[in-house]
Amino acid sequence: MPGVATIACAMDGPADAVHPNGYSAAMIQVTGRIALDEREIEESFVRASGPGGQNVNKLSTAVELRFDVRRSPSLPQAVKARLEALAGRRLTKDGVLVILAQRHRTQERNRADALERLLDLIRAAAAPPPPPRRPTKPTAGSKRRRLESKGRRSTVKKLRGPGTEAD
Repeated sequence: MPGVATIACAMDGPADAVHPNGYSAAMIQVTGRIALDEREIEESFVRASGPGGQNVNKLSTAVELRFDVRRSPSLPQAVKARLEALAGRRLTKDGVLVILAQRHRTQERNRADALERLLDLIRAAAAPPPPPRRPTKPTAGSKRRRLESKGRRSTVKKLRGPGTEAD
């Protein structure tokens, strides 16, 4: 497709780490326990709609970030499952998370935006689920107030009814 550039991403600011196989790889720290290898993220640059003036038709500033959730060795299985649920329509049938960033006029700002949105999704999936809701019963006072309110409304509505015609 013309106007589309695809690269394996080397994001700004990752710390250098040594891969278990012995070679050096840049890692992107997500949480205290989760770090992504930058090679797991693929970016392609496409033409953006929206702001950009004359540049919008000449430059490929929008970023399409792809991250294969199911094949990622960096994520624990529980986080993968929650991430798939959170991703919704952004997840393909093959388990690839696609994030399109085109809010900004420059490619660099869109790259940073796409990466930050991916990291926010992963952080949300890595957070512990909220505790289950404990069902409660209404108090006696709230029941009494509800019934009194219903009685007042009923009286108001009865007064609106057909009146007697007195000439």
